[in-house]
Amino acid sequence: MEIEIVNRSRHALPAYATPLSAGMDLRANVTEPLVLRPLERRLVPTGLYIALPPGYEAQVRPRSGLALKHGIGLLNAPGTIDADYRGEIGVILVNLSQEDFTVNDGDRIAQLVVARHESVTWRPVEQLGDTERGAGGFGHTGL
Repeated sequence: MEIEIVNRSRHALPAYATPLSAGMDLRANVTEPLVLRPLERRLVPTGLYIALPPGYEAQVRPRSGLALKHGIGLLNAPGTIDADYRGEIGVILVNLSQEDFTVNDGDRIAQLVVARHESVTWRPVEQLGDTERGAGGFGHTGL
């Protein structure tokens, strides 16, 4: 699949690290180091703009290494980039640790996964069909 991209960052285009990778790393595009204090959140620019085809979305997801080693996550994970969005891709980072975390230009801060999605048309009904599970949820099946 080919997707149009504008790269206004100082970095190479996102790429798959291995042949079977689902996500491509997004890099911070900042002019000076950005310090995230504990529990602080910031929108970090990437300098990337994309034009997805209809029926596709791009999901911005956390990087597991940042989460495990530094307590850095994404607030709206996964963030969705719709096919009609043409603005810069930004990453909402949050520092869930007790220590400051510095984001430097070029740091890998998130992953981007492009995925197909369906559009639905609702069909209102008075009642849904029965299933074995029924309305059970939120831990109803035990530990």
